[in-house]
Amino acid sequence: MDFMSTKEAVLKWGISERRIRKLLKDGRIEGAFKNGNSWNIPIDALKPVDKRIVKPDHNDFIINLPDNFFDEVDYLKKELDNKRTIPKDTFRTIQEKINLEWTYNSNGIEGNTLTLKETQVVLEGITVGGKSIKEHLEAINHEQAILFLNDLVKDDNPITEWNIKSIHSLILKEIDNENAGRYRSENVTIKGATHIPPDFVKVPELMERLILNYKNWNKYHPIIQATLLHGELVKIHPFVDGNGRTSRLIMNLDLMKHGFKTVIIKKENRLQYYEVLDKAHITKDYTDFVKLINGLEVEMLRKYLELL
Repeated sequence: MDFMSTKEAVLKWGISERRIRKLLKDGRIEGAFKNGNSWNIPIDALKPVDKRIVKPDHNDFIINLPDNFFDEVDYLKKELDNKRTIPKDTFRTIQEKINLEWTYNSNGIEGNTLTLKETQVVLEGITVGGKSIKEHLEAINHEQAILFLNDLVKDDNPITEWNIKSIHSLILKEIDNENAGRYRSENVTIKGATHIPPDFVKVPELMERLILNYKNWNKYHPIIQATLLHGELVKIHPFVDGNGRTSRLIMNLDLMKHGFKTVIIKKENRLQYYEVLDKAHITKDYTDFVKLINGLEVEMLRKYLELL
């Protein structure tokens, strides 16, 4: 791959060197890396969209729910919040079990053939015969991404493009290092879906707009906000691969930041999941998708309450 310097980027893009260095520092130039005191910028890197002129959309999502729809999930959350503090060892055991099921199901949705028991063995550092290196790495990487999510919540870090890219980078680590954490530079289709993702040249601007829109979604219940974030992120399909896993992780990051528990979309419910997702993308009707995520949150809150 050929690279250019910051001075060459100034001439190519017609923006100041100071601005380019700020973009580099913010991680907004795809594939750029520092070599000593200098920056190497891919010669084919796209000029970053100026976020200072990008404005949020006026969203017209369809969400038809009764006024009391979230009463149950809010009640269960309050019940759990009022419970005594869970002992550290008990909490760790619960989290390890949930993280295992989360990793198994999220990877399984994307075609990983490891069983739940095999996933557990892989996460314990043991190789499973007859399974590919890629499937082993998918399990290990997903667990690392979950741990990264926990750190983001602990440090109260916001949801940003940088953090989305960082999560994706963990998902594809050692599987596809060239594309890990980088927006796609080609057009893609989603197998079995009616929706066609946007042209790759539009991805940087759409991702900028997504973050701006997300900040305006705080008018919604947190379940709706997290569902919209998942749906609109995977609709853009910013990466060549790993969009589903990244979107589910980001959705759960948003739920965690609002004090809710992570939800697990089960492998056996993959068809229903794909159907409500495609419906949201084609019609902007998120009603069924919100109902699915809300039901899973209720299920998870009940599970925690039963264990206390």
